[in-house]
Amino acid sequence: MPGGRLTQQERRQIALGLADNLAYAEIARRLDRPTSTITREVIRNGGPTSYRADLAHRATERRTQRRRQPAPREADAPPQAHGRDAEAVRAYEEVFTTVLMATGMPRMTARVMACLTLTDPGSLTASELVQRLQVSQASVSKAIAFLDSQGLIRREPGERRRERYVVDDDVWYQSMMASARSTAQLVGTARQGVDVLGARTPAGARMENIARFLDFVSESIARAADQAREILHTKPEAAPDGTT
Repeated sequence: MPGGRLTQQERRQIALGLADNLAYAEIARRLDRPTSTITREVIRNGGPTSYRADLAHRATERRTQRRRQPAPREADAPPQAHGRDAEAVRAYEEVFTTVLMATGMPRMTARVMACLTLTDPGSLTASELVQRLQVSQASVSKAIAFLDSQGLIRREPGERRRERYVVDDDVWYQSMMASARSTAQLVGTARQGVDVLGARTPAGARMENIARFLDFVSESIARAADQAREILHTKPEAAPDGTT
């Protein structure tokens, strides 16, 4: 199996495979590469619908050049705990950021969210985010404001009156519930449209179908979130003999 970085020709083969709707595993088999290599390459460079071989190759060359340049002391990556491979963690953070961006999240917001999520404590201050991401305070503040508005982070008081921004299991639950409420609001608006357009008209019937579909989705999201929270986040009780 060949090692080293993907060549430009291999990237063109990846693009052709995606155009033919081939699975990552099949593309990897044809190139004699690990499936994880192909998956990471595609996700990092726009996803299966936006992947472009030449753009991906130039982006990789730019990243390689940046890594060869001596980093300033304050930009040094924080030491990795638990024996982790620092390069593997950095590459995975890029992949995770790209996936968040694919959901519609702005790039800086996705970077902040990924940075918070992948820290062991699950929380950082604004100054810690600035240092880790090497961006401005204003960029972090804007990203935090967006994440807060979506219920994706929680604010906690920290030392010296510095807020800490937290990502944990309950944050994702609250975000799902906020999504369900937003969808339910859209259901009500769609049903208003039925009254305005007339239930027996084509447009009115379309709005009623939209309302019924979104109503089902909203209830399903809320029910699934409640069930997941109850089942996955409830600690087992200890028996008198000390077992669980």
